[in-house]
Amino acid sequence: MRLLPVVVADLAAVVLFVLAGVRTHDGGIAAADVAATAWPFLLALLVGWALVRLWRAPRLLPSGLVVWLVTAAGGLWLRVLLTEDTARLPFVLVTLLTLAVLLLGWRAVVVLVGRSRARGR
Repeated sequence: MRLLPVVVADLAAVVLFVLAGVRTHDGGIAAADVAATAWPFLLALLVGWALVRLWRAPRLLPSGLVVWLVTAAGGLWLRVLLTEDTARLPFVLVTLLTLAVLLLGWRAVVVLVGRSRARGR
């Protein structure tokens, strides 16, 4: 996988997660509302990228798994630590599941399409 599409897809996944959450809780989708909710998860995403050195191996496993876990856990931790928000169990579970589907899902599709194309050659 090339780096730029991976970065764009991961950023889009986190922003989509935030937009869905903000809309679910009757929040506004103004840029300020989205940014206020997204920044802990985006910062954690950057940390995840750095840990796996995304520029070297943007694969599903183990890179994608580490990026997902760091983004979800780190984002939740930063949100609780640096804002006045809480992280109740239902929110933690929804965050883990949704970010897993979004951050791992697109990587799995890329792997499956790549395998399918390789078989077709």
